[in-house]
Amino acid sequence: MNFDGFTFSMLVGMASLAAGVLGGILGMASGIFIVPALTLVFGVPIRYAVGASLISVIACSCGSAASAMENRLTNVRLAILLEVGTTLGALTGVLLSGVISSSVLYLLFSAILLVSAQQMFKKRWEGDRGGGREIPPDRWADVLRLDSSYPDPRLGREIAYRVTRVRLGLVLMYFAGAASSLLGIGSGVLKVPAMDSALRLPIKVSSATSNFMIGVTGAASAGIYYVRGDVLPQIAAPVALGSLCGAYLGTKILMRTSNERVRGLFIVVLLALAGKMFLTAIQGGG
Repeated sequence: MNFDGFTFSMLVGMASLAAGVLGGILGMASGIFIVPALTLVFGVPIRYAVGASLISVIACSCGSAASAMENRLTNVRLAILLEVGTTLGALTGVLLSGVISSSVLYLLFSAILLVSAQQMFKKRWEGDRGGGREIPPDRWADVLRLDSSYPDPRLGREIAYRVTRVRLGLVLMYFAGAASSLLGIGSGVLKVPAMDSALRLPIKVSSATSNFMIGVTGAASAGIYYVRGDVLPQIAAPVALGSLCGAYLGTKILMRTSNERVRGLFIVVLLALAGKMFLTAIQGGG
C-alpha cells in the first residue's frame, strides 16, 4: 500500500500503540506484533522492520518500566539475576547459529510454546478452583532477598509472594535467551511462562519483570542494527512513540486486570505463535 508521509507515520504509530499495549500487558516484546504489521500491511522491507522493532522493544520496556516501577510490580533483584542466564543463552545462540536446521528449530519452538500454554492453563485452572499449592522456600531466594509484594487495586490490598526454584529459573532463562538469538524472536514469550510456572510468580509480576529485562537485551541488538544502517528514523520514530505510550497504558491496564484474564490472554497468544511456528517449520523454515 502507498501512503503519504504523514498518513504513514500516523498509521504506523497507531499500530505500534496497539502492539505496545499488548506488550505492556503480556511482558512480551511488541516487535512480535510490529514486524508482521510493517512488512505485510505497510510494505516495509524486513531488515528495516526488524530494526524498528528493536527500537520498539526498548521503548516498550521503558514505557512499561515507568508504570510498573511506579506500581511496584517489577522485581528488579530477580530481573538482574535472571538476565545473567538470558545473556549467556543469547551468546550460545549466536555460536550455534547456522549449525541447527531452521525447520527443526521452529518445530521445537512450537512444541515448547504448546507445553508452556498447557502449563499456564493448568495454573489458571488451579487458581480458579483454589487448587494452588503452597510455594516451598528457596535458599537462593532467601539469601538474595528476592521475595517481595505488590499492591493490587482490584483487591484493595498488598499481595505478598515468594520466589522459588531460582536455579531452574536460571536454566530456563538460558534456553529462552538461546531461542531468542537463534530464531530472532523476543525472549519474553518464554520468560513469562517460565517465571509464572517455574518460579511461581504472580502473572502480573512475571509480565512487568519480563518487560524490564527485554529492554536490556534489546538495547545491544538495536545498536548493531543502527550501525548497519537498518534503523530508519521515519519508521523508527512513530514506532518508538507508539510503543512507548502503548506500553505505559498496557501496564496501567495490567494493574486493573485479574491474573486469570492476563494468563488467559497469554495462553491465546502462545497458541497463535505455536501455530505460526509450526507452519513455518513445515514450509522449510521460512
